Order: sequence, then structure tokens, then C-alpha cells
Amino acid sequence: MNCIYFDPKKERNQLLPFTFTRPIAKIRIGILNIDEKWEKHLQTNETSYLTESYLSEKYPLIIKSENLLINGSICPNSILTDEIKQLKTGEVLFKNDILIAAIVRETEISEFNSENFSGIKIQTKSENILQVSQVYDIFSKNAQAIEEDFELICAGRKSEPIPEGNQVINPEKIFIEPGAKVLFSILNASSGPIYIGKNAEVMEGCKIRGPFALCEDAGLKMDAKIYGATTVGPHCKVGGEVNNSVFFSYSNKGHDGFVGNAVIGEWVNMGADTNNSNLKNTYDEVKLWQYNSQRFEKTGLTFCGLMMADHAKCGINTMFNTGTVVGVGGNIFGSGFPRNFIPDFSWGGAQGFETHVLNKFYKTAEAMCGRRNVVFGDIDKALYKKLFEMTAEYRFWENKL
Repeated sequence: MNCIYFDPKKERNQLLPFTFTRPIAKIRIGILNIDEKWEKHLQTNETSYLTESYLSEKYPLIIKSENLLINGSICPNSILTDEIKQLKTGEVLFKNDILIAAIVRETEISEFNSENFSGIKIQTKSENILQVSQVYDIFSKNAQAIEEDFELICAGRKSEPIPEGNQVINPEKIFIEPGAKVLFSILNASSGPIYIGKNAEVMEGCKIRGPFALCEDAGLKMDAKIYGATTVGPHCKVGGEVNNSVFFSYSNKGHDGFVGNAVIGEWVNMGADTNNSNLKNTYDEVKLWQYNSQRFEKTGLTFCGLMMADHAKCGINTMFNTGTVVGVGGNIFGSGFPRNFIPDFSWGGAQGFETHVLNKFYKTAEAMCGRRNVVFGDIDKALYKKLFEMTAEYRFWENKL
């Protein structure tokens, strides 16, 4: 069956700025992206994306005579997988009012609307469904996601031996992939599993408390202190102190400083001694900027730190307040605390911002991608040019011109 991940409108808007640059199913939570979880559960690689038109060249849509549509914000489990495999054409799987999956014909794709979809409704029997519907779900639900991915990836497999010289607690919940290096560190899996991906490296003196995932080709710098539930995505480099945070891929926090209850997108670079607050001095509930309503809204959380979108950068000694959202392509530097919402393609800091012009943004993106032998090409430039235009309304200094 041809599998297509769709973006429900409500969840896509609530997951901005991360969904500015990807379909929802490309969000990483746990060890894997959401689409990678489904591919393993359904044992398929015939997948594509029904998403925003400006994303379609990078994330194309493939339509066949019959298609399995899956809600990109829903993570799979064994019950959902079995139910989806039994669906027939015209049947839709629901959880209350949430559309999970449907089998549709080719002619129905162009008019598909996840909020008003006809068909034979089947209610799922799955009770504990993991859905990513808010940006803070990515870190707050990461413990469950790591546990589930660990079982999915490691079941029936044997870990590489844990190298001598490491101190280990609960070794049966530690899995090391081939090519990984773990040197003279402390691995405590008593509160959750620890997964070390292929060719990943844990340098000397690291202290890790699960649940934790270090993905393929990622690295922990010497003396890093990692509290669960934390994910360091593929090709990321992380040091210092990290608590309950998710790094997507190709991002760097290579030095000391604290990041907690945070989500860090792709191609982010954080200068030495960057810190974010994750708790208000008053212990009040944290509010986060919402693009859809263009205001700060309650999260229901006491601990909530930093949401930093793709290709954002910050200089040394940057300090982020509790509940800060940094938009795509933001570049922050200087002393003091910048505002709690830093619009996409901003350049500056607490003393003020100007627009991070596209040519300068392209130059930085090309340089960073080139260091990892990745091409920032014409498709990427077209995507970010469209985003630059779309996000102008949030750059408050431009609106006053």
C-alpha cells in the first residue's frame, strides 16, 4: 500500500516554527522521526507527504490507485498498526474526532480534508496514543517515545559489548550499535533505556541518565551531563548540561551551558555558554508564542525552555528566558536577554533586531551544510525564500516601516 502522511491543519499551525520547514511526520521524537516509526511498523518504504505546496518539491507527493493516508502527528503502536492493516477502501480509523488513517482512491486525494472526511468510521481500540500536537509535546512526551522506539529497534537484536572502563547501571537497558564509541563514562539506565546509535561517540567523562538516545553519527563532548528524557539526533554535537531536550539533526551545542526542556531543530549552532531558563522565578505556568493566534498562550507546564527552529544561530554567552521561541533563520548575539519571541529571519539581540537578509542567510547556510558535506541547493533556497516572504508579518520592525 502506498503510504501518504498528511498534515492536519490545527496541529501544523500549533507546531510552528518547526513545521515551517518540514511535514509533521518529519519531526523527531524518541529515537526516530514519526515517519520512520511508521515505516518500521508497517514494513514499508513507499511513503510520501501531503503537505504545504511550498514544501512539496523537497517532500513530494506520490499518488497511486489506492493510498493509505496517515495522520503525521500520530505515532504508531502495535494496535494501530494491526487496525490499519485491516482497513478497506473507504474506511477511516478514528480516535474520538481525530482522523488517524484512511484508505482512499487516487481521485479523492485532491479534495482530502482531514477535518471533514467522509467514509465508514472505525474507532480504534488503542487507548494510549502518542500524538504530537504542540511544540512542547516533543520534549514532554519524549520519555514515552524513547521507550517505545527502544523496544521497536532493539527487540530480537544483540547490543555491541559495553566497552571496559565505563560505569554502568542496568546494562540490559543499554543498546550500542556497531561502530559506536563509548569511553570512560557513566551510563545509568535505571530510569529509562540508553540507545547509542551507529558510529556515534560518547567522549570521556560523560554522565548519562536515561531515557536517552544518541543517534547515528552524533556525539557527546567530554564531561557532558545528560538528564533524560533527551534525544541527540543524527550528526548533532552536544556538550555541557542538557535536560529533557530534543535535538533534530545536524545541530551543535558543543560547549558548556545549560539547555533544558527544549526543542532544537536542524542546522542550529549554539555558541559557548549558551543557557536557557526552563523555570520562571515565580514558578508560574509558562506561556509560549503561538503563530496562529499571534500571542503568548498557556502551556500548562511549569518547566518549559527554548524552541529554536531550523538554521537559527546564537553567539557566545547568549541567555534565553523561560519559554522562548526562536524562528527559522534567526541569528542572536550580544548581552542581555532577548525577547521571548524572536521572529523568523531576525538578526540582533536584546539591544534590537533587524532583518536577516536572504543573501546573508544563504551564505551562512551553505557554509554550515558544506562542513557536513551536505549541499544547500536550489530547492532549499526556494523553500527559504518563500518562508522569508511568509514570515514578514511577524517581524514587528518591518511592520512599522
